[in-house]
Amino acid sequence: MEEECFAICGSFIHSTDQAAVETLKNKCLGVKHGKIVFLDDTELVQDRLSEFGIPEENVLKLKEKQFVIPGFIDTHIHAPQYPNAGKGLDMGLLEWLEKYTFPTEMKFKDLKYASSTYRRVVSRVLKNGTTTACYFATIDTDATLLLCGIINDLGQRALVGKVNMNQNSPEYYMEHSVEESILETRRYIETINKRDYKYITAVVTPRFAISCCEELMKRLGQLAAEFNIPVQTHICESRAEVEFVSSLYPDCTSYADVYDKAGLLTDKTVLAHCIYLTEDEIELIKERGSAVSHCPNSNLSIRSGLLDVQKLLQQGVQVGLGTDVSGGYHPSILDAIRVAVHVSNSHAIIAANGYKSLSVRDAFRLATLEGAKALSLDTVVGNFEVGKEFDALLIDLDSPDSHVDVFDEDTLEDCLDKFLYTGDDRNIRAVYVGGRKVLDAENTYTQRNSLNNGLNGH
Repeated sequence: MEEECFAICGSFIHSTDQAAVETLKNKCLGVKHGKIVFLDDTELVQDRLSEFGIPEENVLKLKEKQFVIPGFIDTHIHAPQYPNAGKGLDMGLLEWLEKYTFPTEMKFKDLKYASSTYRRVVSRVLKNGTTTACYFATIDTDATLLLCGIINDLGQRALVGKVNMNQNSPEYYMEHSVEESILETRRYIETINKRDYKYITAVVTPRFAISCCEELMKRLGQLAAEFNIPVQTHICESRAEVEFVSSLYPDCTSYADVYDKAGLLTDKTVLAHCIYLTEDEIELIKERGSAVSHCPNSNLSIRSGLLDVQKLLQQGVQVGLGTDVSGGYHPSILDAIRVAVHVSNSHAIIAANGYKSLSVRDAFRLATLEGAKALSLDTVVGNFEVGKEFDALLIDLDSPDSHVDVFDEDTLEDCLDKFLYTGDDRNIRAVYVGGRKVLDAENTYTQRNSLNNGLNGH
């Protein structure tokens, strides 16, 4: 089957602004040059194939227990922290950073180590159905450029940031001047722009207000404006962090105000965690059009807190889901969907006043369409609207060793719910990005270029 000119006939499930889940049965979806060119009833397939010049041999007919969903979108993940997944989770945030995170991230100055590790994390994340990821890398520019090369080779869509940090960090792992940090960030952005990757965007990435001085954050805000690129950072993840930021920036009214004064709150900003936002901060974030990345596994694993997602959504704040590897120990957005529901259920139990928690279908929308909105990609991906690029997962509930049992009375909606709660990567039989199959049923990657060179992309 020609990778960028084909059609799929069967069942499709996606989210819209009107419905958390829309099921489309007996449909045929056509893809040409990576984009969805039609989505119509199967009885019209011959007309549509003729209209768009798609050969009949390029039509895939799904089996009974198969369906297609949009690719998952991870709005917050630390690629270099993957070796630590599942380690050190008995600690609080700041202690965990000192003992586990910073020493591991320092290792990425070794480009051979970086190449091996980054290939493993991107492969693992793709295998779990994440077609778009918003990555933190490290402070090392060359290692971050190498990560981008590997992502490009494996075919994932991504936002990737070289991390900035010049204070309150270990001497062995920090940038030692504002000028150094800005020069290296500019070199990174300009190099990415010159490479002209189809699916990779540079993103300005101050780690958080504790590790960046005021001047550095302002200069980073200027860079983001100059290149018109996104911003990602952390905010209000733990009480101790909020108190520390307050002591560092006494002239600012809040944590969010620190970023706002630096020009870092824009309509292309993604803020991870946001557990302890004040009402004024919520209103400021909404006014600026910034988005929130909800990372429920991480928030529970290192006991940071319980984000009230429903409150943010009701107040009009954009929210997507993140794994936050390795504060979150699982690289799958399926885990984020499940834990997001559990956290929301916890709020309902505590409130005991008719609080309506997230359903698993609400979380599915956060993982797809709302994640695309959070990353300003909703005109490109997120659901199966005609004209968008085909980023998708072929789900098979009858795949070998599947943990999902389907019964005769189960509807298509039931099958989705069962996959979201009990499925895993074994049910993901193909992963498509921009209409190209980047992972097939045997978990074999179709790479853009050879990966024989360990430093490919550097």
